[in-house]
Amino acid sequence: MKAVHFGAGNIGRGFIGALLSEADYETTFVDVNEKVINALNTHGEYIVELAGTDATEKVNNVSGLNSLNEEDKVIEAVSKADLITTAVGPQILSLVAPLIAKGLMKRGRPGNVIACENMIGGSTLLKGHVLEEVGAEEKPLLDEHIGFPDAAVDRIVPNQVQNDPLTVKVEPYYEWVVEKGAVKGGIPEIQGITFVDDLTPYIERKLFTVNTGHAVAAYLGKYKGYSTIKEALEDPSIKQRLEGVLSETGKVLIEKYGFDKDQHQKYIQTIIKRFENPDLSDEVTRVGRGPIRKLGAGDRLVKPALEYIDLFGEKPEQLAHVVAAALSYKNGDDPEAVELQKMVDENGHVEAFKQITQLEEGHPFVQAVHQQFENIS
Repeated sequence: MKAVHFGAGNIGRGFIGALLSEADYETTFVDVNEKVINALNTHGEYIVELAGTDATEKVNNVSGLNSLNEEDKVIEAVSKADLITTAVGPQILSLVAPLIAKGLMKRGRPGNVIACENMIGGSTLLKGHVLEEVGAEEKPLLDEHIGFPDAAVDRIVPNQVQNDPLTVKVEPYYEWVVEKGAVKGGIPEIQGITFVDDLTPYIERKLFTVNTGHAVAAYLGKYKGYSTIKEALEDPSIKQRLEGVLSETGKVLIEKYGFDKDQHQKYIQTIIKRFENPDLSDEVTRVGRGPIRKLGAGDRLVKPALEYIDLFGEKPEQLAHVVAAALSYKNGDDPEAVELQKMVDENGHVEAFKQITQLEEGHPFVQAVHQQFENIS
């Protein structure tokens, strides 16, 4: 079995590439990093270290192609691959789409392209870019034979400096969930993938637990003067607040999607332990960057809060407390944080929050956030 993976960075090698290797795929990495590509071709293997343990995994049967000067070889590899995957970042999908499109149009059999990006609907977005690259008469053929199943991926890769350009450290935990109904041809036999009929519950479970939880530790940690997520969670008051927030978001998830209450509580505790792994600790400023986006009505803090109010008719006080801390977030090196504090200085915290979320003055969550400014500690 052959796979082509776009993106030979830490996520590509430490997560997707590792699982493809375990499934006995021969994987070709496509990237612009000449040093990494040359190392892949020289050694044909690399080591993945599991953070917080002494365990390592060897990934073999790998090679590399440089998309800048080996376009024809990339196109040929895509045309022959049993599976094409990406981990390049949402903003780069449009840049890899032309090569993928040319390779797909040379195929004579069904295939699948899975964008493993930290976003909702990554494969759908990539499909749109690919369709822009083919002619009108080719689009129906591509749509019939090539699947673009969306995916939800979750694995923490800590900041790291390695002597070997290929060695990468990742956390032991991972989750790769793929939308089964969009797969064309047979289901790929990859043990690390969970194929599901409806991806939405898993996407929101991650967003409302992992992303929300990380934001809690970052914004409360920064407010109280801590530098890292690990330091923040060593503060009992922040850990207690984190548990409270994830109880509120968990209540929403259980009500919406029917997750088992006990199983979801175990999931929450697993997520918290991941955050506490000393080998995975991240800076609060990196996790908290982009506060305006993260305070948006459809993102990790406000979206579950609004759904909590709609479902239960109560104010989520724990989430409101964290939003108040996020509105107080300051980081001169983060353009969004600078813009946020400009909004706060000009109009106050509540007006800034209303402007970001487009919520009305009398909305229960606006009121809840307003009340929490007296309680941040």
